[in-house]
Amino acid sequence: MIEQKIKIATDLEARSAALFVQAASKFRSSIKVRVDTKIVNAKSIMGMISLGILEGQDIVIMADGDDEMSVVGELKKILQ
Repeated sequence: MIEQKIKIATDLEARSAALFVQAASKFRSSIKVRVDTKIVNAKSIMGMISLGILEGQDIVIMADGDDEMSVVGELKKILQ
């Protein structure tokens, strides 16, 4: 399992959340996103939108699986 803390560059609204979910869905690993104490499946559009991620906020991406090393780098590009 790998975890990476990331500072968000811009608000994660519906369109950017959809791009994030689309990118996360390409991976076989289980991917979760944590904001404070709330954890959601990164492959769920409703879950990601429910986090209400705002610019400057810190999130943690958690990936577990055979392609977990690629997950963080790819998703980090979308959020920054």
